[in-house]
Amino acid sequence: MAQDRLQLFIAKMKIPFLLLFFLWEAESHAASRPNIILVMADDLGIGDPGCYGNKTIRTPNIDRLASGGVKLTQHLAASPLCTPSRAAFMTGRYPVRSGMASWSRTGVFLFTASSGGLPTNEITFAKLLKDQGYSTALIGKWHLGMSCHSKTDFCHHPLHHGFNYFYGISLTNLRDCKPGEGSVFTTGFKRLVFLPLQIVGVTLLTLAALNCLGLLHVPLGVFFSLLFLAALILTLFLGFLHYFRPLNCFMMRNYEIIQQPMSYDNLTQRLTVEAAQFIQRNTETPFLLVLSYLHVHTALFSSNDFAGKSQHGVYGDAVEEMDWSVGQILNLLDELRLANDTLIYFTSDQGAHVEEVSSKGEIHGGSNGIYKGGKANNWEGGIRVPGILRWPRVIQAGQKIDEPTSNMDIFPTVAKLAGAPLPEDRIIDGRDLMPLLEGKSQRSDHEFLFHYCNAYLNAVRWHPQNSTSIWKAFFFTPNFNPVGSNGCFATHVCFCFGSYVTHHDPPLLFDISKDPRERNPLSPASEPRFYEILKVMQEAADRHTQTLPEVPDQFSWNNFLWKPWLQLCCPSTGLSCQCDREKQDKRLSR
Repeated sequence: MAQDRLQLFIAKMKIPFLLLFFLWEAESHAASRPNIILVMADDLGIGDPGCYGNKTIRTPNIDRLASGGVKLTQHLAASPLCTPSRAAFMTGRYPVRSGMASWSRTGVFLFTASSGGLPTNEITFAKLLKDQGYSTALIGKWHLGMSCHSKTDFCHHPLHHGFNYFYGISLTNLRDCKPGEGSVFTTGFKRLVFLPLQIVGVTLLTLAALNCLGLLHVPLGVFFSLLFLAALILTLFLGFLHYFRPLNCFMMRNYEIIQQPMSYDNLTQRLTVEAAQFIQRNTETPFLLVLSYLHVHTALFSSNDFAGKSQHGVYGDAVEEMDWSVGQILNLLDELRLANDTLIYFTSDQGAHVEEVSSKGEIHGGSNGIYKGGKANNWEGGIRVPGILRWPRVIQAGQKIDEPTSNMDIFPTVAKLAGAPLPEDRIIDGRDLMPLLEGKSQRSDHEFLFHYCNAYLNAVRWHPQNSTSIWKAFFFTPNFNPVGSNGCFATHVCFCFGSYVTHHDPPLLFDISKDPRERNPLSPASEPRFYEILKVMQEAADRHTQTLPEVPDQFSWNNFLWKPWLQLCCPSTGLSCQCDREKQDKRLSR
C-alpha cells in the first residue's frame, strides 16, 4: 500500500517537475540568446577614446562601456579601408575571399550607381540571426554596394543581406557631400580635366601663332574642334561638380530615398532616434542592431549642441557628439531593463586618417596613439582599432585583453550566441571570442593573421603557441611622403603597388609585443631565429593563399564605374534628383 502511494505521488509530481524543467530550459536558452548591438565608428583612431589613453577628447560614454566590460588592446581591422573592412566584419572572412578587395588604386566604392558590392552568395551575420528569429536593423553607413543589373534589383542592399530594416546612406560620407569641404577627386581633376585643358589651350595658342606668322596653314575646322573639345571637358567637369552630391549623397529608408542630397542638420540625432525606436519596437524579441556612424569620416559635422565645444576643433566636436549618441543608447537599455541581456560591441572600421588636413591647415583626422601609420596602410595605426564588448550578465567588468583579435571574430561570436550553425561550405576566418571574454581561455585562437593592402597580401602576424612574442613580417611597406612623415600626404592615402611601395627581401620583421611602435626592424644579428621565424610565416602565407579560389572582382572597372541605368533618384521635377521627405513628414506630423 505504501509503495502504491509513493508511485502515485511520483506520478503527480512528474508533470510539475517537467514543466519546471522546460521553463528552466527556455529561460536558459533565452539567456544565451542576448540582444546584440554592434556599434561601428568610421575612421576613429585607437588614440581617440579616453579609455585608450586620450586625455583631452571627452568620451565618457565609450569609457563607461569599457569599464563595464572588456577592452581589447590588440583588436585589428581585417583591412585598413572602409569597404573591405566592413565586408570582412559582416561575413567573418578576409575580403579577398568575396572579391571585395581591389587590385587597382581605388579600394572603396565612390559611386552609388556602381554594380560591384557584397556578392549575393555571401552570408552575413545578419542573415544567420534573422533565420534564428532575430529582428535585424542597420542604421547608418553601408558602403557595400546597392544594385547589380537594374536600379530596382537591389542585389547588394542591406535588406538583401539579412537586415529587416535599413535607415542611412548606401555609400559613405565623402567631403564632396558637404558644400565647401573640398573633393576626394582633386587628383583626378588635375589629370583628367586641368591637364587636358592646359594641353588644348597651349595647342590652340601655338597653332594660332604659327598660322599668324604664316609658318603653318591651320584649317579653321581644327580650331573649332579644339574649342569644342575644351568646351566638352569643361561641361563634363561642371556637370560632375553639380550632380555628384545629389546622385551619391542621399538618405534611404529601406528601398526608398527619403532625402536627396542628405542634410547634415542633426544627422547624428536622427540616426540615434532611429536606433532607439528600433530597440523600443523589439523589447519582447531578440534583436540585432548595427549602428554604423558616419562620424568621424570627412566631411566632419556636428550639431549646434556640440560645434565648437571640444579642444580638438571640428574633429573633436564630431567624436564627442558620437559619444553622446552612444550614451543615449546605453541609457535607453537601462530604462528598458535590457542592459543585462544585451551584448554591445564598439569598434572602428580602421585607424584614423592621418592625412586629413584641410586647406587651412586644420587637422581633420584623428589619433592612432603611439602607433605608426593610419588608414589605408597596415602599420599598426591603420589596423589596430578600439574593441570594446559589454554583456553584464556574462562578461566580467573591467577586463583588459592584450591578445590578437579581429573584427572578423564578431561573425562566429554572435552566430554561436544566437544558436546559428556556421556555414560549412566556406572558410570562416573569424574565431569565437566568448572563451577569451569569459576567461575560459587565456589565448587568442588566431595563431596567424594576414594583413591585406587592397587585394595584395601585405603582412603576416604570428602569435606562436606557448610564447609571448607576436611577430609581424611585412612583404612591402608604403612610401611615406614627404620622407620622414607619418603618412602619404602627397596622394592623400597610401597605395599598394608600383612606385608607391617598397618591397622587402627578406621581409621586414618586428616583434610587436616588444616594439608596438614598429620602429626597430629585426635582423639576423638582433634576432638569432630571424630566418627560422620568417620561414614559418612564409609557409603560413603560402597555405593561406592556397585557400583563395578565384572569385569575381567587385572592383573591376566594369563594376566600379558609374552606370546611369543604376542611378537612384527620388521623384522630383526635371533632372534635379532632389527631395526631402523627412522635412515633409515632420510638417505633416505637426
